[in-house]
Amino acid sequence: MDIYSTLTRSKENFETMNKNRVNFFVCGPTVYDDAHIGHGRTYISFDTIKRYLEYSGYAVFYIQNITDIDDKIINRSKESGIPAHDIARKFEKRYIEDMAKLNVTGVNLFARATDHLDEIIDQIQRLIDKGFAYESDDGVYFEIEKFEEFGKLSNRKVDEMESHRELAETTKKSEQDFALWKKRENVDEPTFPSPWGDGRPGWHIEDTAITEYYFGEQYDVHGGGLDLIFPHHEAEITQMEAVSGKSPMVRYWLHTGFLNVNGEKMSKSLHNFITIRELLKDWDADTFRFFVLSTHYRSPIDFSKDSLHQSEKSLEKIKKFYTALDVEVSDVESDFEALKVAKEEFFGSMDDDFNTPKAIASLFVLINDCKNIDLSDDDKAAIKSFLDDVSQILGIDFTLEETSAGSDDLFDLITDVRSELRAAKQYELSDKIRDELINLGYEISD
Repeated sequence: MDIYSTLTRSKENFETMNKNRVNFFVCGPTVYDDAHIGHGRTYISFDTIKRYLEYSGYAVFYIQNITDIDDKIINRSKESGIPAHDIARKFEKRYIEDMAKLNVTGVNLFARATDHLDEIIDQIQRLIDKGFAYESDDGVYFEIEKFEEFGKLSNRKVDEMESHRELAETTKKSEQDFALWKKRENVDEPTFPSPWGDGRPGWHIEDTAITEYYFGEQYDVHGGGLDLIFPHHEAEITQMEAVSGKSPMVRYWLHTGFLNVNGEKMSKSLHNFITIRELLKDWDADTFRFFVLSTHYRSPIDFSKDSLHQSEKSLEKIKKFYTALDVEVSDVESDFEALKVAKEEFFGSMDDDFNTPKAIASLFVLINDCKNIDLSDDDKAAIKSFLDDVSQILGIDFTLEETSAGSDDLFDLITDVRSELRAAKQYELSDKIRDELINLGYEISD
């Protein structure tokens, strides 16, 4: 299995630190609002990667952090008058519900920042003791010039830390230094006790404190969106490698590409911001998963109604093929050549940096190869068993929902009328009916 790592900018053979065990961390949400489809894209991708690693025989411990104390949560609290703790718990619950609806079930532990304050404080203290961090009037900061390798993940320079979201009027030594602990600024904001006074952790320190607690100083895989590489993931590397003296902190860094909406960056100001809850009012969760996995996880993806509709039709084709097999799955041997080729292509693609679009394409080749062939029951059972494995890996149900008898009768009536139109050489109207039926997910062959 080869995996592309952002750190080396190359595909590398996948080797774990502990045989057949993978420690896997992905940056989770800051819970101040409902999760959006960009979150959906990222977490579906990593859920599928975890599923495939497990299918390949690895035991995977998958953690996501929950940032439940942050400027955004505090600002939402000030706007609404609702305590920050209540806002965080509300949107954490809704986030986990949204993930379940998308069949994102692979996370073994959601680790809240506020549940790991002891680990955060301990890591900060060790950074101070080793000379990498210092206390000032308004907080504790990492002294960035003390870590020579800062920027090795993003290939960006230290002075670009000026764009960091936490910059403000502070008493830190350098504007590039980033916060590990923020002392109380206002009496009405939530704070926690520490050796440096009441306050709250910075954004970056929670991740390394959590992963060190559960995984140790080094682990296998860290995932997140492309936008988190700088400065967040750079800061994580800086903190952990400084305090441990070990490198690399993580062997494989995986990042998902950006999601745009109709060719534009998703934002509330452009009125194209779509939450997962809004999405699922109009679209099936399997359709959205299929849409996401039809693009490689590292590539940008463009969300539109047309692209979702195309995904819906493509998935319907697989579901109809699966249902038409109409046999019980059994452990039978089959020498059907098209199935052998499909398996090699599917698993070969997944072994090549989790290339889901290429893997999915192999399914349609198999479907086309089965046309006009009288398959034996053993061949059908073997194909169905393979598709069951694919369903588990992709997290998509291939079972076709049953249509009502009335719907079947109506479909038969429409196709009969179309046949009469063709017999009467009214091809323009018959073609229009065919095109509309195809748009509804039916496959028409003359």
